[in-house]
Amino acid sequence: KQWYQRRVAITAGDNENSANRRALESDDQLPHTGPEDPNRPSRGYEYCDHTADIQVHSWGVNLKEAFEECCVGMFGYITDLTTVEPKDTFTLEAEGHDMDTLLFHFLDEWLYAFSAEPYFTPNEINILESDEVNFKIKCEGYGEPFDLQKHPQGTEVKAITYSAMQIKQHDKGYEVYVIVDI
Repeated sequence: KQWYQRRVAITAGDNENSANRRALESDDQLPHTGPEDPNRPSRGYEYCDHTADIQVHSWGVNLKEAFEECCVGMFGYITDLTTVEPKDTFTLEAEGHDMDTLLFHFLDEWLYAFSAEPYFTPNEINILESDEVNFKIKCEGYGEPFDLQKHPQGTEVKAITYSAMQIKQHDKGYEVYVIVDI
């Protein structure tokens, strides 16, 4: 299960919608990257220690990128995303009454798409439309149905939580923190 201990980031030179990700091997304890780190890519995610669950920390130049990376990070804990091919496209919409509920419903809708038919596993998410005033998202995921013969089983994500959920804006972009129940 070494693969799920990696953090994944898109290098600053990669195309914004590229599935060409660079895995950064981790030691047992990864230093949590902050916006002040000059070597940190412009977008990405990492896993932070939590008592009983896992915290996904994602970041991006804008809120769209931070949300996309958070969702990919959640799926990266479920399986090794390098084994997922972008064969199919799955589209979904989410809405909330504020940014926290929008993030919750966005991740929850993707978790449902994985947990029930069609068992869809994306290795890339692209938010097509984002309404930050009315708190709505329309997005696509690129991947394929989960197959135990092809995709290693990581840790089951049971639910998204509001516990310690944070969406922060700073001069270099956005940071998102979400604890998922495993």
